[in-house]
Amino acid sequence: MGNKKNGRLRKKDIEPMVMNLFDNNPDTTFDLKTIYRELGLNTHPGKMLLMDILDSLLMDDYIRESPRFSYTLNTPMQVMEGTFHRKANGKNTFSPDNSEIPILVAERNSMHAMDGDRVRVTMLARRKGHLREAAVTDIIKRSDKCFVGTLQVRKNYAYLLTEDRTLATDIIIPKEYMRKGKNGDKAVVKVIEWEDGEKNPVGKVVDILGVAGENNAEMHAILAEYGLPYTYPKTVEKIADKIEPGITPEEIARREDMRDVLTFTIDPRDAKDFDDALSLRPAGNGMWEVGVHIADVSHYVTEGSAIDREALKRATSVYLVDRTVPMLPEHLCNFVCSLRPDEEKLTYSVIFLMNARGDIKGWHLAHTVIRSNHRFAYEEVQSLLESRGEASEEDYKYPSNSGSATPDIDEETANALIVLNRMAKELRKRRFAGGAVDFDRQEVRFEIDEKGHPESVYFKVAKDANKLVEEFMLLANRTVAESIGKVAKGTKAKVLPYRIHESPDPKKLMQLSDFVVKFGYKLRTGGSKDDISKNLNRLLGQVKGKKEQNVVEQVTLRAMMKAKYSTTNVGHYGLAFDYYTHFTSPIRRYPDLMVHRLLTKYADGGRSVSKEKYEELCEHCSEMEQTAASAERSSIKYKQVEFMSERLGETFRGTISGVTEFGLYVEIDENKCEGFVPLRDLVGDYYYFDERNYRLRGRSKGYCYNLGDSVNVQVVRADLFKKQLDFRLVREDAK
Repeated sequence: MGNKKNGRLRKKDIEPMVMNLFDNNPDTTFDLKTIYRELGLNTHPGKMLLMDILDSLLMDDYIRESPRFSYTLNTPMQVMEGTFHRKANGKNTFSPDNSEIPILVAERNSMHAMDGDRVRVTMLARRKGHLREAAVTDIIKRSDKCFVGTLQVRKNYAYLLTEDRTLATDIIIPKEYMRKGKNGDKAVVKVIEWEDGEKNPVGKVVDILGVAGENNAEMHAILAEYGLPYTYPKTVEKIADKIEPGITPEEIARREDMRDVLTFTIDPRDAKDFDDALSLRPAGNGMWEVGVHIADVSHYVTEGSAIDREALKRATSVYLVDRTVPMLPEHLCNFVCSLRPDEEKLTYSVIFLMNARGDIKGWHLAHTVIRSNHRFAYEEVQSLLESRGEASEEDYKYPSNSGSATPDIDEETANALIVLNRMAKELRKRRFAGGAVDFDRQEVRFEIDEKGHPESVYFKVAKDANKLVEEFMLLANRTVAESIGKVAKGTKAKVLPYRIHESPDPKKLMQLSDFVVKFGYKLRTGGSKDDISKNLNRLLGQVKGKKEQNVVEQVTLRAMMKAKYSTTNVGHYGLAFDYYTHFTSPIRRYPDLMVHRLLTKYADGGRSVSKEKYEELCEHCSEMEQTAASAERSSIKYKQVEFMSERLGETFRGTISGVTEFGLYVEIDENKCEGFVPLRDLVGDYYYFDERNYRLRGRSKGYCYNLGDSVNVQVVRADLFKKQLDFRLVREDAK
């Protein structure tokens, strides 16, 4: 097929060619680029038609997709095993082993399987025009999933009111399984029985978290809801408490001694686990030695030990609004490993030889011992940079809300911070010139009292002090990843967990392009990865400071793939790095600990480890990272509702942040608290949902509520149980 024909091709012309390609190559997996080439599809319209055809063939089970954007002829089996996923609407799904394509399981065919159960299913005969369906025939293994909610106690039994959307019915708890739970207690309950034909499952109380509404009970409930631990095992803590720093003359002799080099940490002002430090000293001829020092956790936590097993299970520290749930026992993360000022610490360091422009002239990796001279908060460093005229122009537009004064430090330290800041700016500039995508979004933070009650809301804005640390951490992560992954042609790289980020979903990019046109912006979605990155950056730059900024940024983020861990390196699209890993936070991330161990093993001449084993570990860490992020968002949502519960009846200016067939989501401009305006409360017309244009439109008067519109709302309800705010549009705003 030639280029000339591509623009005039129709779906019915291409579909037989696509099917022939798969039929003639039943055992071959084709990626998108290969299909484009095989069929001679060189134009944008032709490629978009192909995407539609592939979607249709996936829906018809003619082909399957695995990995993403790679397709193979489908040879379905009648009986399969895999994981059951329960949905509140009864449209449950089954995920077969070795396939990412879910299969529908109606409630009547579920055998009351629970979310996460391992099951065996039989495929049902396909009905024309319907999705394929399966029926559960055996529950092979029950999941450990528990439900969190509020106990409603009756005379001889209780039931659990839960907001878990995977369960549409209440759980009945017989008296003997209540563990002295009282009416209104927040409880963790496990389903122990659900007989076929019974409407409600039977459960037992596993733990009582406290009285609903109390801060500790609610935060523990959020953790339990996501299957995350809310206490640390005492046995593991006792083992950790016996660990000594062990910085003996013999240990120092085995390491590069950097105790006399100017070194400091820069962290949030409430941080206790300092896992990275920076050092700087002149190296002559206008050169500088820059040290990126990371807590040597692997020296203290040996693989397979009780502490290691617990850390792996958790895989990450979890940061809720009012607390940190650590990956490691407190004695390790806040004391032994933490790079506290004026204490000798064991570290694993990437040491660079750089000029003032941030060009790397050499580097080496070493186990070191350091002594931090200063512990800075980001706000203190920022204050210094601003007072010396070294901060970026944009930083002066956002006054610091911390009240941090410029730190009282000597000129050598002040100069070191300035030199590193200038280098970081050069590194950052180069990174974006190389195709990195600029996602600097504001984060919601709370000032809370000693009882966990939110007193005010503020926004965390990344300024130069944050970016200084970020750039050197990125540089260290990229450098160690390249040292393992970048090998001569024909040489196989040793196994390493990479931090990967795939290119954006082409279909979502097209939807983003269609969306931003409504605001007067153009986004080209064709070209190389570098072209797409530059176009995205141009768009994100154009919307800065505009009323639609937040909405456009959210939709742009949705077009991006999620970053994850994998032993198969595909590069990091968002950072525009061909090789990237996580090395700089082993106190709070398990992949960094794995990387430390492997770097040490390989430096000592060790052989490559099992790719299969480490890929499983990567998948586990990726899943736990997403779970932790969901719990963090849930805690923010809870505190937002709690904060707004004292502002019922008040009116705020907001922006429409979501449009559905049921109503509007509105985000208050001054505090980013989001609430819902039900469709029934939109008076003056009959509104219908215009999904294509992200809006509700009135049938009679034609008035529209568009995504990104500015509106006035009144806070009418704050439901802490559901973590939900309800708003009403203020009448003067209606037209």
